[in-house]
Amino acid sequence: MAEPLKLVVAGAGGRMGHLLMQVVAAHDKCALHGAFDQAGSDAVGTTVEGVTIGDDAAAALVDADGLLDFTAPGASLAFAKLTAAAGLVHIIGTTGFDAAQENELTSALKGAHAVKAGNFSLGVNLLVELTSQAASALGPEYDIEISETHHRHKVDAPSGTALMLGEAAAEARGIVLDKMSERGRDGIAGARKLGAIGFSSQRTGEVIGEHTVSFGGATERIELKHIASDRNLFADGALHAALWARDQSPGLYSMKDVLGLN
Repeated sequence: MAEPLKLVVAGAGGRMGHLLMQVVAAHDKCALHGAFDQAGSDAVGTTVEGVTIGDDAAAALVDADGLLDFTAPGASLAFAKLTAAAGLVHIIGTTGFDAAQENELTSALKGAHAVKAGNFSLGVNLLVELTSQAASALGPEYDIEISETHHRHKVDAPSGTALMLGEAAAEARGIVLDKMSERGRDGIAGARKLGAIGFSSQRTGEVIGEHTVSFGGATERIELKHIASDRNLFADGALHAALWARDQSPGLYSMKDVLGLN
């Protein structure tokens, strides 16, 4: 039996960082080796799950097997140099990279065992793949509508996951999403454009996340749906990816690789 994977949590003072620390500590195949946040954070010096949160990434990674990183693009780039140099697992849930940063990250991670994803839910990543397959098979005569519902505190719309689904559908049909998406219909919006991908958003209560992709033809409608019932699914997916990455050759992987969909 393999030794527990010794993981360090970056951004430990944040909501996701705190959750990751709890989930790692409770996992039978992982161990919480360390945690850190940026200097000046109120979290620095506090203890969670028996681990004291520091402010030095390099120090936290000493003798570790991997890093769970849901932080910011600049920080993730800096951490990538550390994980690659040591040949560690690096799980990246950070979003918001521009094209230049994406290229820099890919280059920096050549020595690491890295998995990067905008969403680590296993179900959501399977939904993205199914959306791609359906969009390709059904063709533009089937209208695509993507609807999502989240808690009242969410500030952006459509959700990042909804956009992932839209991008998957657009790529499968060989179109550019920005040119073929319809959002915020109101009033006399006109007839639906052939091949367009529609988005709608709801914000209510404490809903964690619900996403539905509908393919509407002249005589039938097919729906693909994912419902998140526990926030732990994102952390669970990240640990699943970390355990998978440990046994892979160094490089940058996606959740499609983790799920065997490539």
